[in-house]
Amino acid sequence: MAITPNDAYNYVLYQVGALQAFIRAQGGKLHHVKPHGAFYNQAAKDIHLAQAIAQAIKDLGDELILYGLASSCFVAAAQKVGVPLWQEVFADRRYTPEGYLVPRNQANAMIKTEDEAVEQVLRMAKEGEVIALDGSTVKVQADTLCIHGDGPSALDFVRKIRPLL
Repeated sequence: MAITPNDAYNYVLYQVGALQAFIRAQGGKLHHVKPHGAFYNQAAKDIHLAQAIAQAIKDLGDELILYGLASSCFVAAAQKVGVPLWQEVFADRRYTPEGYLVPRNQANAMIKTEDEAVEQVLRMAKEGEVIALDGSTVKVQADTLCIHGDGPSALDFVRKIRPLL
């Protein structure tokens, strides 16, 4: 889907603003915002989209933290706008040599074994790097970890990874 930075800003402001209102109505406070799916992956590669998202998060206030793909456009965008960013790494996804996530529609995009997921997470957390699909090494900063809950092994990954961290 083609989306302009202005549209991205408005979508994030509208959707997260509504979510904040529901959370406040229940006495809570929103901690962070993470764009989802294709929107997330598109912004990771497009500084203008990433900056629009970061600006919306900043304009929403409440010291919200933006979660974005480690070593992607989210880093420069958050720095430029002045919004806190936690760089996110993925336990169950493979990486391209450029540091992006291998698209799910490509073969080998998902990590399916616990041992491989654990090995990848520990390498990212301890050494600040991940091995890309082609065998090259990509530098990452692991501030937060994503494990996709829609995978059949998600709970097994969590049970194995958590005590090691």
